[in-house]
Amino acid sequence: MSVDTAATSLSPRRRELLDAAVHVVADDGLRGLTHRAVDRRAGLPEGSCSAYFRTRRALQTSLAEYVAAALAADVADLAEQLRGLSGADDRAAGLTAQLFLRWLDERELLLAKLELSLEASRDAELATVLTTSRSQLVGVVAGIMVAQGRDHATERAEALVASFDGILVAALPKPDPERRDFLSGSLRLLMAALGAPAGPPA
Repeated sequence: MSVDTAATSLSPRRRELLDAAVHVVADDGLRGLTHRAVDRRAGLPEGSCSAYFRTRRALQTSLAEYVAAALAADVADLAEQLRGLSGADDRAAGLTAQLFLRWLDERELLLAKLELSLEASRDAELATVLTTSRSQLVGVVAGIMVAQGRDHATERAEALVASFDGILVAALPKPDPERRDFLSGSLRLLMAALGAPAGPPA
């Protein structure tokens, strides 16, 4: 994923520590996220992580921002590739499937995002970080809808982003050949449906 793009404003050491934190959360869940665990994963002396992220709260919040930025960078790249394509165009579903397969093959960021999203349901500060990121993502997708001349662009975009999340979660445990077929079929159905004319929102 576009970790490098997302981390351009970070110092090399902070980026190294947050990369390690992503792997810790992917392997052990958010409960396993400690300064010591990050230091061990990064191969750095004990105390390195706490020197940059003084508290676990600071580490967790910075990780949420880092993961959200990495995923948003990938989505922005995809939006450029989709420019001019309709939701019913098989190329749109194919390009989206390529990104999702990469996320699933390199699943650490995706797993970290899922762990952080669950925690955000109980943590207002974390929810703010992820809600801001999600709003930006919906805005990118809505922009594609507007460019295609679709009505109710924001409602469509919110439904599409939520549906993408569900498809990714459902695809995670599937074996590779089955996962590819599932993604391709699901995305074609979803994007064709959202590209169809919509009635007024309820």
